Amino acid sequence: MPTKLEGKIALVTGGSRGIGAAIAKRLAADGANVAITYANSTDAAASVVKEIEQSGRKAIAIQADAADAKAVKAAVDKTVATFGRLDVLVNNAGTAIPKTFEETTLEEMDRIIDINIRGVFAATQAALKHMKDGGRIITIGSAVGERAASPLLVAYSATKGAVKMLLRCCPERSGVEALRSTTSSRGRSTRI
Repeated sequence: MPTKLEGKIALVTGGSRGIGAAIAKRLAADGANVAITYANSTDAAASVVKEIEQSGRKAIAIQADAADAKAVKAAVDKTVATFGRLDVLVNNAGTAIPKTFEETTLEEMDRIIDINIRGVFAATQAALKHMKDGGRIITIGSAVGERAASPLLVAYSATKGAVKMLLRCCPERSGVEALRSTTSSRGRSTRI
């Protein structure tokens, strides 16, 4: 019986652990071949790839720190070179440094911005060049970026709110009617 993502190609940033690994495995279970990126967790990434391959799908792991725009673009290009196209991008890579506003250093803020905003921007921009009708961009958001304030997550909240607006303003591409950007946050999904 065909699955809903049969023959589709997906890239999950930050796909070696946690939510990203679960998303990658689910995409594969639904029929997609999957590429994942990871920053440092080589063993964890290899484990996700192995599990996907054991389920009968193809998978690759690409080392690409989401803070490095060139590495992110290269990961998109490698996905397309390996699988021939890209149908789904899941912007999952993200980081938080739990500190109060006063304790957060400028360097920490820069790191959070580089991963949570610039990484999403670079991946989305690179992916759009390869997506056809029916492509999907899914971005993992957070309730603290929309409606719930946390005194220890000011920098993180700001970046998640920025990404929501970035994708809301992302222009529709000619000929890509089915392209949707989505932010998800703990059991709730909002189409933008």
